Amino acid sequence: MRMVTIPEMTVPETRAAGACAVELRDATVRLGGRDVLSGLSMRVEAGSFVAILGPNGAGKSTLLRVVLGLQQLAAGEVLVEGRAPRRGARRIGYVPQLASIDRDLPLRGRDLVRLGLDGHRWGLPTRARDARATVDAAIDAVGAASYADRPVGRLSGGEQQRLRIAQAMLAEPSLLLCDEPLLGLDLAHQQGVTALLDGARRDRGATVLFVTHEINPVLPYADQVLYLVGGRHALGAPGDVLTTESLSALYDTSVEVLHVGSRLVIVGGDPDHGDGHHHHDHGLLAGPS
Repeated sequence: MRMVTIPEMTVPETRAAGACAVELRDATVRLGGRDVLSGLSMRVEAGSFVAILGPNGAGKSTLLRVVLGLQQLAAGEVLVEGRAPRRGARRIGYVPQLASIDRDLPLRGRDLVRLGLDGHRWGLPTRARDARATVDAAIDAVGAASYADRPVGRLSGGEQQRLRIAQAMLAEPSLLLCDEPLLGLDLAHQQGVTALLDGARRDRGATVLFVTHEINPVLPYADQVLYLVGGRHALGAPGDVLTTESLSALYDTSVEVLHVGSRLVIVGGDPDHGDGHHHHDHGLLAGPS
């Protein structure tokens, strides 16, 4: 596997250097006879925000499945807080891709959130009074109290995502895995959801792995970028990875990274498009709130 070498990122002074949340060593995932990930080595510092970028099929969601303990490696090693990953680890919060929900499903927003408290457990559930207080606190933290008692299928995409984030945060996880949390959301909701996840990271010291196609809303928060393309990867600080030189080497074709006002635009070859001139316009740059 050819890796684009990027200078090692500097850990901000506001965080304790040295603690490792996730580490992959020469990790390879093989699906259908093809190496989706190949020879990936990376160390994610505790408390950092890592944006995982790349075209469809590049292995972004597969990487999250590896960290969740749902996908085995064909070669290499993965450690989550120093241990092998395992299914149902309580210290990991997961925000899945936004899925369509039946408008008439008799499930309130708060019921969806509570699934994060009891849905994975065997044995006796949490006491009702304690559970309600915990769920209410999580809903308040994401600003969803005004619609938490409405049917979840009748909520907007942004409202549903806030509830999914509340669900993921119930156990006060040390690691948040977010799989395309901005998919299908308008710009305002993209900015709101990204700021919300970064706020949870800063308030609770959680580490965030954030899979997305929408680069610009994430850039103000990302300490590190992992860009996956066709079995290759580039890893480093956003300003080092998201450059014409780095992405041209990664795609093995001419790619231009343009700064148009407050917007980052990537133009060039995309393995998903045979013309070699696909245009990536990733929306307006969102500032931190």
